[in-house]
Amino acid sequence: MPTFEDSLKKLETIVEQLEKGDLPLEDSLKLFEQGVDLSAICKKELDEAEGKIQILIKQRDGSLKTAPFPPEK
Repeated sequence: MPTFEDSLKKLETIVEQLEKGDLPLEDSLKLFEQGVDLSAICKKELDEAEGKIQILIKQRDGSLKTAPFPPEK
């Protein structure tokens, strides 16, 4: 299974190709479909990471301290 970074890089490449607008429609549709799939994979991994972060910042009294990620400056 590709890493998050690999999926994101592939998604960025697909977006760049689609933005050029020089592909045949069929190729564009295939790339778009791949992009949607990669986007879902990345979102799932980010959601899982957020869940792990919430567990790590859980307070001793059992309450959950929410903090922006990454921390705002």
